[in-house]
Order: sequence, then C-alpha cells, then structure tokens
Amino acid sequence: MSWKTIAKISAFVIFFAAVALIAPACAPFTSRADRKASDAFEPPRVVGHIANRDITEASGLVASKCQPNVFWTHNDSGDGPYIYAVNTSGENLGTWKVTNAENQDWEDIAEFKAPDGTCYVYIGEIGDNSLRRNTHSIYRVPEPAVTEQNKGTRQKDAAASAPADVVNFGYTDMNQNAETLLVHPITGDIYVLTKKRQGPSGVYKIAPAFGSADVQRAAKIAEISVPSIPIGLLTGGDISSDGKRVILCDYIDGYELTLPDGDKNFDDVWKQAPVEINLGERDTGEAACYSLDGRTIYATTENKNAPIIEVRRK
Repeated sequence: MSWKTIAKISAFVIFFAAVALIAPACAPFTSRADRKASDAFEPPRVVGHIANRDITEASGLVASKCQPNVFWTHNDSGDGPYIYAVNTSGENLGTWKVTNAENQDWEDIAEFKAPDGTCYVYIGEIGDNSLRRNTHSIYRVPEPAVTEQNKGTRQKDAAASAPADVVNFGYTDMNQNAETLLVHPITGDIYVLTKKRQGPSGVYKIAPAFGSADVQRAAKIAEISVPSIPIGLLTGGDISSDGKRVILCDYIDGYELTLPDGDKNFDDVWKQAPVEINLGERDTGEAACYSLDGRTIYATTENKNAPIIEVRRK
C-alpha cells in the first residue's frame, strides 16, 4: 500500500469519524448494515484475483467493447503511463505503455466504440487532491489487441500502444478533484464527477474535442448525492452499453442510476435517485464497471492481488 493510499484512507477515516460525531445532531447516521441494498442483484462474489504484480492500486476498471472477457485497468498516481488487461479470473493478459501520455494522477478509465467499430480506451488524468491544477487531461488510445504474445507481460517488457490523443480541460467554476470518468456509449460525451468530502458530487460535461489545441471548459450540469456519509465521495463508475444506466462507487459501496423508460435525454439520469448496490468487501474501492451486456457489475480495489468481485443482476 502506497503512502498516498494510506493518506487517502487516513483522511477518509478522520472525516468519517468527525461526521459520525455530529451526525446525530443534524441527520441519522447510516452504516452499510443500516441501509437496504438493492434486491435486484445477487450477492457479490469474488471470481478471481489480479495476478499482475505491477497492479498495486487499481483505480479504474472497464470492460472491452471489442474483445470478450477483457477488462482494462491502471494504477493510481506514482505509476508510469501503463494500462493493463485482465479477465474476470484476474489473469494477466498483458501490459501496454501508452504513447504520448504521462501519469500524474490517473483516476479512472472508460471505453467507447466508435461508429466505424474501433474501440478506444479513455484514461482520466483528473485527480487533484490539493486543488491546485487548472488543467486536466483525458487520453484516448485505440484499444490494444490482446494476443498470446502479450499475455503475462509486465512493465519491464510492455508493448507500446498506438499514440494517444488528448482533450485538455478546465472547470468553469473552480479547481476540482475527481476520480470518476464516464463516456456515453452513443454520443461520446465525456462526464467527470467530482470527489467531495463535503456536499454532493458535481457532474461536469466535456465535449470530446480530441485533436483540438483549445482547453475545453467543463460545465457543471448536475449534482449527485449518494445514500452514504460522505454523500459525494465518489471514486469510480461506468455507463452501461445501452446508455440507460450508470454505476458509481465510493470506497465502500456502489450506486446505480437508471434512466426512466422512454426518456431519450441521457442527462435526465442525474435527476434519478441512486439505488445502493453491495459491491462486497473492498479495502479501498475505486473501480467499478458494467459487463458488456450491462447485466453484471464488476469491481475491484487497491492493493496487490486484489479481488475481482462480480455482482449479477437477477
């Protein structure tokens, strides 16, 4: 466990304890045991463990839209610009060094399948614990092909990816720390959700203007409060392939938002009440995603040999 992870957990514990002390005076305190998780899902179960020893702080997870049983992950800050392929058993399917990218504080990963059938991996350079960064980046790289030749590779023998494109952006209101990157599967619109220790998470929308030299402006379009304390400490998420559901997570649990039947405006999803999903035991949960068909949620945590947790919809 890195010092950064220890610092994050320590800050969370201190804040959590402080809130617990004042909560009786202002709102009922609710632990996981006191809250009812969705009964639309089966209980979480561990289906594998991440075998690649270079993956020590998995901070994002996404299912490939082009290759079956392939998931992409990355480490938090302190690592090089590497992305890693695993399957649901945690098998090491390969390591790639992302060309034209650097990892200052990578916090989440997403995927988009373009109309021409090309799949792209998106990487969110969006962390800013000190709130000092005016500009952040989102990298887009063509998804590497997982082959027998790449299986088992690690950083020391990583293949180079195709060159990454980048969108640089800044917030329209103030500097923000964020750990959740989402890409709409149809429009390609990019969403960044902030991580807030006090108050709800802000939802910011960014145009996918890859190749532009301009710094895009991330406009706040909504806020999200989850049924937890803190209410906006979001650490990861994903949009289902049909664009109708969103899974978000914090360190402990998951939360699903569902677009009402017949509603064609995706941004109405942010108006829906989140439903709590039990993602199982995670030491420092910062990664959750949907399977390609949207019927299963996968999650993992930081630390070496981290579990891959599966939560199936009934």
